[in-house]
Amino acid sequence: MRYVTVTALSHPGLVRDHNEDSLVVGPWTLCATVTENPQTLVFPLGTPLVIAVADGIGGQPGGEVASALVVRQLASFGSSLDSEEAVRDVLDACNHAVYAAADRDPALTTMGTTVAGAVVLEESLLVFNVGDSRVLDASGDGLRRLSVDDSPPLLPGQRVTSLVTQALGGGLRFSAVTPHVTTVPLSAVDRCLVCTDGLTDPVPEDTLGDLLRAHDGGRAAFEMWKAAIEAGGPDNITLALIAVGP
Repeated sequence: MRYVTVTALSHPGLVRDHNEDSLVVGPWTLCATVTENPQTLVFPLGTPLVIAVADGIGGQPGGEVASALVVRQLASFGSSLDSEEAVRDVLDACNHAVYAAADRDPALTTMGTTVAGAVVLEESLLVFNVGDSRVLDASGDGLRRLSVDDSPPLLPGQRVTSLVTQALGGGLRFSAVTPHVTTVPLSAVDRCLVCTDGLTDPVPEDTLGDLLRAHDGGRAAFEMWKAAIEAGGPDNITLALIAVGP
């Protein structure tokens, strides 16, 4: 029998006073809190398994509320996510849910979140994202980006930007989203990284690739978190390392 192993952690970093990131692994969610050490979960390959991170938009109210709402929705519908259409439908439902929650509470007006993740099926991965959180193929010698950043073009010499061109929620009035969803054969991706920009902004992907070549599982997760902290930990750091094998 083949298994899916997911090693995850979430940390506020060194600058932010609280964590606005949330995480879902199958039925398990971690919302706006802190894991002191990487946590590893193991699932039999078969039933659709959703693994995703949601990064509440900073500088706007209720980022942690929006990210928690989205991962709980994904956890609720996770076992039914067996096609690209099903993933698009649940992300559309998440977008409506974030706006509806903001409409009910004026203190949450303009709250929003990014989301990125993968659904592990028996023969494939359904990779999805809205915003700039990322899914990266870590199977080969380097990292290959599977998600598509919703960010404006970078200026010359600029490596990162905090701006996003679409998110779940985030506006005064409802705005539809066009999620990025693609199918990748599982035979081509036996390990991938799902993370918020609190990891990829301070730590270049080349450095993350080096760490993933040198380490697996909990040690890999710890070393990536450590690299982000040593780079100043300017944002919340949430990551999930997915591995498929016997």
